[in-house]
Amino acid sequence: MSLSDKARRAARFVALAAIFGALVGCQVRPLYSEGVSGAPAQKLASIEISDADTRVAQEVRNRLIFLVGGGAGEPVNPQYKLALNVTSKIVGVLYEKDEADTADAGRATVTADYNLSRADTGETVRSGKRSAVALVDFPDQEFAKLRAKRDAENRAARELAEIIRADLAAALGR
Repeated sequence: MSLSDKARRAARFVALAAIFGALVGCQVRPLYSEGVSGAPAQKLASIEISDADTRVAQEVRNRLIFLVGGGAGEPVNPQYKLALNVTSKIVGVLYEKDEADTADAGRATVTADYNLSRADTGETVRSGKRSAVALVDFPDQEFAKLRAKRDAENRAARELAEIIRADLAAALGR
C-alpha cells in the first residue's frame, strides 16, 4: 500500500466520521410532541374554550376541543382560557350568464378572532385573527344548495380549528 492510498483511506475515514458525528447530533421528533421545550401537548390539553353562539362557531369549538385535548374532551382544571368569536360568510363567485343574480359556485369563509389567556392571572398569551376558505358548487335543487353551503362551512370550520391549534401550540411551546 502506498502513502497516497493510506492518505485517501484516512481522508475517507475522517469524512465518514464527520458525517456520522453530524447525524448523531440530529434529532427527529414530532413538532408538537412532549420534549425538552416544555410539553406543549400537556399545555394544549389544559385550555378551556368559550361557548359558541352559532352553528359554525360550535363546529370550530368542537374540533378545537378534540384537537387540543387529544380526544379526551374538556379539561377539569384549565390553566388557560380561549375566547373565540367566529363569523361565517358565503359569497357567490361564478354567476350564470343568463341570470345576473344566480351563482354557480361560491366560497365559504369562516373567520375567528381569538384570545388565549392564563386562567389565574388573565394575562394574554396569544391573540389573533385567522380565517379559512372552502369552495362550494351551488346545484339547482334548493335543498342540495343548502346542504352544499353547510358542508362548505363545516370544512372551513375544521380547517380553521387546525390553524388555530397550530398557533396555540406554537405560542405554548415557547
